[in-house]
Amino acid sequence: KSGFVSLKVYDLVGKEVASLVNQNQNAGTYVVDFNSSDYGLTSGIYFYKISSEGFSDVRKMILTK
Repeated sequence: KSGFVSLKVYDLVGKEVASLVNQNQNAGTYVVDFNSSDYGLTSGIYFYKISSEGFSDVRKMILTK
């Protein structure tokens, strides 16, 4: 289903550290490249949240350099 999609990365205290997608998307499968160096992130635990109309999910991510 087409709609507005948001994909953001947060640190352990809940501060947004990267916004990877923030736009309308057509239905389909997508790949997003994430280079942590572009955002000055160090190794550690982060969370990412993906949201679209009627859906939202948060997952843990471990970043190792």
